[in-house]
Amino acid sequence: MKLIRGISGIRGIVGKNLTEPIITRHIQAFSALQGDGDILIGRDSRTHGEFFVKTGCDALSQCGRNTFNYGIIPTPTAQFLVAKNGLAGGIVITASHNPAQWNGLKFIDSEGCFLDGRKNKRLFEIADADAHPSSKSGSITTIVDGYNPHIKHTLKLSVIDTQAIANRNFTIVVDAVNGAASTALPEMIEALACKVHRLHCEPNGTFPRGPEPLSHNLKQLGEAVVTHKADAGFATDPDGDRLAVVDERGKPLSEEYTLTICADGFLSCTASKTPIVTNLSTTMALDKIVEKHGSSVIRSAVGEINVVNTMKETGALLGGEGNGGVILPESHYGRDSLVGAALFLNRMAQGYQTVSEIFHSMPQFVMIKDKIELGSIDPQTALEKIEDEFMNAKVDKTDGLKLSWENSWLHVRKSNTEPIMRIYAEAKDKGGVKKLIQRVKSIM
Repeated sequence: MKLIRGISGIRGIVGKNLTEPIITRHIQAFSALQGDGDILIGRDSRTHGEFFVKTGCDALSQCGRNTFNYGIIPTPTAQFLVAKNGLAGGIVITASHNPAQWNGLKFIDSEGCFLDGRKNKRLFEIADADAHPSSKSGSITTIVDGYNPHIKHTLKLSVIDTQAIANRNFTIVVDAVNGAASTALPEMIEALACKVHRLHCEPNGTFPRGPEPLSHNLKQLGEAVVTHKADAGFATDPDGDRLAVVDERGKPLSEEYTLTICADGFLSCTASKTPIVTNLSTTMALDKIVEKHGSSVIRSAVGEINVVNTMKETGALLGGEGNGGVILPESHYGRDSLVGAALFLNRMAQGYQTVSEIFHSMPQFVMIKDKIELGSIDPQTALEKIEDEFMNAKVDKTDGLKLSWENSWLHVRKSNTEPIMRIYAEAKDKGGVKKLIQRVKSIM
C-alpha cells in the first residue's frame, strides 16, 4: 500500500509506508513552502506521535525555523493558535480517525486553514525533489497546556450564552477516545458550569472503541449517559475536530445532526440570513431547518478546505460537514469539537427540551454511506450511465455526480484517498434510500 497523499495531507501505516525520512522530507518541504515566521507543531495521542514530534522539530530546526512544540493538542486548537498568534503555519501529527497503527501530517497555512489543493500539490513536488535544508539552526520551544487560549476564546464567543448554559447545570459525559481532546474538551465544558463525567479521556493513544464517533462505536458512551443520568454524551475522534452526540436515553444521534442542531440554535439567537455552507454529502435536514429560519444552504465539494473556501467567498458565519464537523469563523476556519460542543449546549439552553426532543423536532431523514471497489470500472463512464438512468433529477457535477429530488438525493464520487467510488444517499425512509443505493450498484 502506498503512502496516502491528498487534500488532507499525508497518511500511512507507521514503519511501513510512513517512516522518519518521509516525515522529515514532507515537513522540510512545508517549511520551504511557507513564508517567514515560526511554525507550530502538535500531535494527537498516538504512541508513535512523540517520536515524530521530535523528528519534526529537528527537521524544522535544520531549516532555520523556530518551532513551538505544543505536544498533544486537538487539531482545531492548532488551527486556532496559528491564526491567533500570526505564525507562518502549523503541522499536526495525526491520522485523524484511522486506526492506531496509522499516523500522518496535516498542514496548516498561515491563516489557520489547511493547505488548499494547489499548495498541497506544490508541497508534494518539493518533498519529492528531496532538496537539502539550509545549514541554519532554529530554536525549539515547548509549550505546556497550550489549549487554554482556545478554551478561553470559545467561552467568549458572541453566539454562546454562557450564563444560560450555567443556569441549567447540565451533566455531560465526554468520550474523547483517549485522543487529543481528552483534556481540552472536558475542561471547556466544565468551564461552562456543567458537571462532566470522563470516559476514555486519558490521552494515551489506546483507542478503546472505533476511532470515528459513529453511532455503532458509541455503545459505552450511551450506557454511561444512562448510568450517570446525564443530559447528553459528547464524543469526538482522535484529533478532536468532529463531535457526535448521544441523547439522555443513551441513544446516539447521527453525526449528521450535530451541524443541523447547532445551526438551529445559531440561527435562533442571531436571526442571521447569511447562507450556511456545507458539502454535497451532508444531510438535507440542514436545508430544511435553515429554510425554517429564512436562510439558505450553499454546498461545496467534499473536503474541509473546500467548505472553508466557499465560506470565505460567501461571507458565511457558520458552516461545516455532516461528519460532526462544525466551523465557526468567529473562532477560526476549521472543524472544531470544542466550538461544536459549546454551540450544542447553547441550543440545549434555549429551551427546556431534552436532547431527544430537540432531535425529534428536526426534519427526519435516513442516510446510507456505501462504496464500491473501482476494479475495472471507469469512474466517468459510470457517472454518465447513472445520470442517464435518473432523468428527472436536479443535477450537480461540482464533485462527482449529485442527483437531488424534493426529499431525497444521491451522491456518487471517486474517493480522493482510496480506489473506490463512494455512494451516499438519503431519503425519508430506509426502504427509499436502499433502493437508490441498489439501483446505482446495479448500474455500476
